[in-house]
Amino acid sequence: MKRIFLAFFLIGIVDFGFSQISPTRNKTQTQNQDGLIANPDYQDNMNQGSTISTSNKNIKNKDAKIEQYLIISKERDTTFVDTTLNVKRDYKFNYLRKDNFNLMPFSNVGQSYNTLIYSFNDLDLMPSFGARARHFNYMEVEDIYYYHVPTPLTELYYKTAFSQGQQVDAFFTTNTSKQFNFSIAYKGLRSLGKYQHALTSTGNFRFTSSYKTKDNRYVANAHIVMQDLLNEENGGLQDSNIPYFESGNPEFKDRSVLAVNFEDAENILKGKRFYLDHRYKVLKEKDSLTKNKLSFGNIISFEDKYYEYNQEDQNDYFGEAFQQDALRDRVTLEDFYTQLYTEYSNNILGNIKFHVAYNNFNYGYDKVTYINNTLITNRLLGDVYSIGGAYSKTINRFSLEGNFGLNVSGDFEGNYISGQAAYQFTKDITFGAKISHNSKAPNYNYLLYQSVYENYNWQTNFNNIETQNIELALKSKKLANVSVDVTSINDYTYFKKVTDTGLVKPFQSNKSISYLTVKLEKEIKYGKFALDNSIVYQTVKDDNSVFNVPEIVTRNTLYYSDYFFKRALFLQTGITFNYFSKYYMNGYDPLLAEFYVQTEQEYGGFPRFDFFVNAKIQQARIYLKAEHFNSAWTGYDYYSAPNHPYRDFTIRFGIVWNFFL
Repeated sequence: MKRIFLAFFLIGIVDFGFSQISPTRNKTQTQNQDGLIANPDYQDNMNQGSTISTSNKNIKNKDAKIEQYLIISKERDTTFVDTTLNVKRDYKFNYLRKDNFNLMPFSNVGQSYNTLIYSFNDLDLMPSFGARARHFNYMEVEDIYYYHVPTPLTELYYKTAFSQGQQVDAFFTTNTSKQFNFSIAYKGLRSLGKYQHALTSTGNFRFTSSYKTKDNRYVANAHIVMQDLLNEENGGLQDSNIPYFESGNPEFKDRSVLAVNFEDAENILKGKRFYLDHRYKVLKEKDSLTKNKLSFGNIISFEDKYYEYNQEDQNDYFGEAFQQDALRDRVTLEDFYTQLYTEYSNNILGNIKFHVAYNNFNYGYDKVTYINNTLITNRLLGDVYSIGGAYSKTINRFSLEGNFGLNVSGDFEGNYISGQAAYQFTKDITFGAKISHNSKAPNYNYLLYQSVYENYNWQTNFNNIETQNIELALKSKKLANVSVDVTSINDYTYFKKVTDTGLVKPFQSNKSISYLTVKLEKEIKYGKFALDNSIVYQTVKDDNSVFNVPEIVTRNTLYYSDYFFKRALFLQTGITFNYFSKYYMNGYDPLLAEFYVQTEQEYGGFPRFDFFVNAKIQQARIYLKAEHFNSAWTGYDYYSAPNHPYRDFTIRFGIVWNFFL
């Protein structure tokens, strides 16, 4: 603990004076996924002023405008604080604080999610840490933001959970000067759940700081993140109790009376990360014609994380074990990454970035295992050296971007390349295209696993997973947002139960998989009423049937909006309909914290209706929702995964409140 506080203190000293940087991208404003205005070169416009006020009567700085409360991403894209209330914000009022249209949540808040729609846009060179089912709320580097604010800003998030618990997210940021900003935040959850032994308890602590010199030549962003995500695990309902759940018998409406597979297990994912990205601008633009910029930068990141599974007694659900009680599996990863990069920007050539990087990894267990005459090592450790680059250029209405990365030497092979272009035909219509290729090793759980359960011990030599992706997108508020995504996957890895034992093992497909996704988004407004639609069609060509998705996923929201009480209150109320077609839904393995392929039974095909009433009073947004209110009259056949029922009807409420001092 002393080391943690010391590191916390040192980074604070190093970054004394922080603010945000002026990226080397074009100054054209774009629309980001949150519906906020994004302008990467925000510093060039900060002194131009704004007519938009924070509309907070208690604000001390009367000249502060809402546009000046800036949020900056890892890639230096910039948005400003948005206190509006709309249906898109309702979609994000959840535990992840993201639109989870592509996910199917489990019964309790803070548990895992089954994936309905997959995305292969990530471009990575290194394998991911395992236990992917526990990573939905694990905040990665790209999930951390930096800030620049004219006055202190606070945001408080609160939402009810399920039985004896609440979820909160408290955030505060301030600029002590124009050069230095820091923020501190904590998201916490505790929820007992409706089923036996389903408690969740999680915490995400974040601290960020930003600094720039007065001449804007040196800029630094840093953060510290500490996270612990704990779940009690019960293995789902026993097969013998599935008919009781589906019967709708009032005797079993109290879900705690239903028998689960075990009541003595839990898993936990913990991690801490220290991150610094700083750069020095060697060449500043001298006139309006050349606009030459040259900078050198450095990224340093160290992350230490572990996943642990504990169970009091051996259970046949996982097969035979080496010991009968006090079972414990623990795997750790120490990952150090540093990068040196240079960026050059010219109004004729565009923006060019090149980097060299070094990665040191140490993944594994405390002891070796010898099973079935096979020695399973305890560690995967080594070094990887890589290079990469990026290019972007905007010419009038046409924009072009490209990225590449390559592991040139070390213990893992990997590479990626991507290119995308967009053309704005009119103010309303934009067409874009993207193509990418990525090759990287499967996550560490596929490569090495050790357990006190005999079946869960392996060391593999799987090939890299290779994905090729083509995406076409048309964006128009008047017409619709339409995207077509085609992905080809080779050497796909997956978990599946072995037929003779019924226990989970890792596999790699020897067949190519083709995956097509077509998405349509359109909001239709008529007076004070609106219908917001998101519809996805998916199809897969897979001879081995190891990549399964629902053919149709849809969300449709009919709602009414209006002001009341002399515009002091803004109200939105309506009904949201969610549905996905039946398919061979993946099962959940709590020991691995991974999903596995199953082809025995199809799940899905059930509607979910939510009724909501949302209101905004000054900077406070209040949310009230009756979730899945149709559960009692459309049949008890709703599942998040095999043997894991989805949520019954419940009423939940919460609030998001911003304070501008």
